[in-house]
Amino acid sequence: MSTRPVRIAAAVRLTLLEVLRRAAGYLESHGSTSPRLDAEILLAHALGVRRLDLYLQFDRPLVDSELAAYRQLCAARGRGQPVAYLVGRREFMKLEFGVTPDVLVPNPDTEVLVERAVAWARPRGEVRVADVGTGSGCIAVAVATYVPEATVWASDIDARALAVAERNVRAHGLEGRVHLVRGDLLEPLPGQFDLICANLPYVAEGTPLPPEVLAQPRQALFAPDRGTALVRRLLAQAPARLAARGAVLVEIDPGQADSFDLAGYAGHRFHHDLGGRVRVLEAWIG
Repeated sequence: MSTRPVRIAAAVRLTLLEVLRRAAGYLESHGSTSPRLDAEILLAHALGVRRLDLYLQFDRPLVDSELAAYRQLCAARGRGQPVAYLVGRREFMKLEFGVTPDVLVPNPDTEVLVERAVAWARPRGEVRVADVGTGSGCIAVAVATYVPEATVWASDIDARALAVAERNVRAHGLEGRVHLVRGDLLEPLPGQFDLICANLPYVAEGTPLPPEVLAQPRQALFAPDRGTALVRRLLAQAPARLAARGAVLVEIDPGQADSFDLAGYAGHRFHHDLGGRVRVLEAWIG
C-alpha cells in the first residue's frame, strides 16, 4: 500500500470543504475505518479550531502553510499513526485526556468497565478504588469524576505512562483524590479496596491487529499465556486485597471468558461491549 503524502494542494486555492473531501478519500484508501471523522479532527487540529467550527467556514480557501501542516498529519495517519497521537488528546467517558505514544489510546470498549464501576460505587458512598495498569489514567480519572466520594489509587509499572496519567489527573483537578504509584499490579497499592478495576494487556502474541493498534505500546497490549497471564495474576491477588463484599472489574478478550480460575470468589458475571461481545469480567467476594 502506498504511503506517499496525500495530494491536497492545487494551483487554485482549495476550499476547506474540498480539502476535507480529498483527505477523507485518501485516508479511506489507506485503511481508515472513519475517514471523514479522522479528516475533520486532523484539519481542526491543523487550523487550531474546534471541529464544529469547520462547518461554519466550508467555503474558506486554505493557504499553503495550512495545507502543508494538514498534509503532514494526513500522511502520518495514512501510515497507521492513531489520530489521538497526532492531536495529543482523546475523549473518553465525555472527558478529554492527553495521550502520547507512551500509553494506549483510551478505547470506547473500556467505557463498559467504567460505567459498571460507577454504577457499583455510587450507591456505596465513600469507597476506595484501585485502578491497576492505569496507563493514561482514564479509568482512575473517570471513576473519580463520576463518583465524587471515591478515593482512587492507580498503579502502573511504566514511569512514562505514569507521567501522562499525572498530567491528566492534574488537568481534571483530582490531585487530592487520585493517587499514582509505580509498581507491579497491586503490589505498590496500600491497604484494602472496595473495588479493583483493571485494563491490563490481554492480547495474545501473534494476533493480527490494525496498524493503528500496533503503533501503540506493545507492553500495554500483549501478554503471555495467550494473553491471559496478567489477568490471571491479578485475579489470584485480588481476593486478599478486597474489603468485605468487594469486587473486581477487569477488561478481557471476548474469547477468554472461560480462561480464568474464579474459585476464590463468591460469584461472577460478564458485561458486553457495544458489539455484543464479552468485554468485562466482574467477580466479587462474600
